[in-house]
Amino acid sequence: MTEKHDEYPDEDFEKSKSAVKRDMQALHDLGVKLTELTPAQQAKIPMSDTLRSSIEEAPHITQNSGRKRHLKFIGKLMRKEDGDAIQTAYENLMDGQHQNVRQHHQMEQWRDLLLKDNNALPEFIQQFPECDRQQLRQLIRASQKETSLNKPPASARKLFKFIRECFD
Repeated sequence: MTEKHDEYPDEDFEKSKSAVKRDMQALHDLGVKLTELTPAQQAKIPMSDTLRSSIEEAPHITQNSGRKRHLKFIGKLMRKEDGDAIQTAYENLMDGQHQNVRQHHQMEQWRDLLLKDNNALPEFIQQFPECDRQQLRQLIRASQKETSLNKPPASARKLFKFIRECFD
């Protein structure tokens, strides 16, 4: 009776106990991440009404042991859901947020560069030809004047808003 392990197809073998535990822990962790989302973000995740109401209820439970128990319950509910679909929707949501953060940082860099370096203006205009050049120059001058007089950065905020409109 010499049978080789390769002779059996993979689907004949069940998952190991450790693999099942890892999968359950991953679903539990995903459930915890879902409780940290805003209601608008949670609405974009495909899940059952039972899971949705449990996730919405989680922030209201403040007692530590009760919160732990509720998060375990969410993990249990997650096992009945389509974990791959929820994970994919969550990752897409987070990717969109990361992209927004990157764009925000780019806008801040442009604002700082425009205020410090006069040679940055032609580069900005070349990248965003549809922006109002006159208004941009006025905002830059006003922001530089505010900085030199140690005034609050009202014009710098207006400049940032203008740059954000150019990005959109």
